[in-house]
Amino acid sequence: MAVVEVDRGFFRSPRAALKIARTLLAFVTFVCFAASHSHGAYTALAAMETAITALFLLLYLLKLDKKMRCLFWPLADIFNSVIAALFLFIVCLFAIILKANDGTLAGGVLGLLLLVLCVADAVVLSKKISLDGPRRRTTPEN
Repeated sequence: MAVVEVDRGFFRSPRAALKIARTLLAFVTFVCFAASHSHGAYTALAAMETAITALFLLLYLLKLDKKMRCLFWPLADIFNSVIAALFLFIVCLFAIILKANDGTLAGGVLGLLLLVLCVADAVVLSKKISLDGPRRRTTPEN
């Protein structure tokens, strides 16, 4: 049976604070859209953003990114942040412009704040990774 260890250092980092803030703000945005019976696309985007960001938070918190090396997780996280920011920009602008009711308007405004957090997360992550840095050998030297 494998023991999962928690990365306590990550939990105190600015990256974790951004992930937690993104997850909470996405959830509040989802609640605003769902409570106001907004268009399904608004609600689905907020729900997916909540779930995906929470999964990335768990991935880093439980050090699963170091165990599952099939993917370069920070780069996948950057792509997620950029794509989420693009979709949030489009959908939340529609929500604000069309403002069917106050809940949709509130969800659109919170979604734009979430967009800012997505961009900040992408910037912080891009500063963390270095694709042209020194490479380590994965095979033992003879």
